[in-house]
Amino acid sequence: MKSLPLPSLVHYELLLQLLERKTLAMTYEEPNLEKHVQQLIVTLRKARAQQKQLEAICTQTHIPVEYHWSLNSVDASIDSNNNPLSESPLNSNM
Repeated sequence: MKSLPLPSLVHYELLLQLLERKTLAMTYEEPNLEKHVQQLIVTLRKARAQQKQLEAICTQTHIPVEYHWSLNSVDASIDSNNNPLSESPLNSNM
């Protein structure tokens, strides 16, 4: 099996830090808004935990994981697999 593409865990950390340090601090005067931001933080923490569980399953079943920083690398490999004549991202501006 090919590597399973997953987002880098850094993406979760960046979002969590932004929400906890900046967004949440701006909502202290609006309890309803603060509650929604806190729910979003909890949801992101759950998503990160679920991804870690998925990674553990992949490790146990010997499925390689490939971390991605953006969709560009995923899209390029999908395009090249589906259409060998498709332009690569590097050549599209030429």
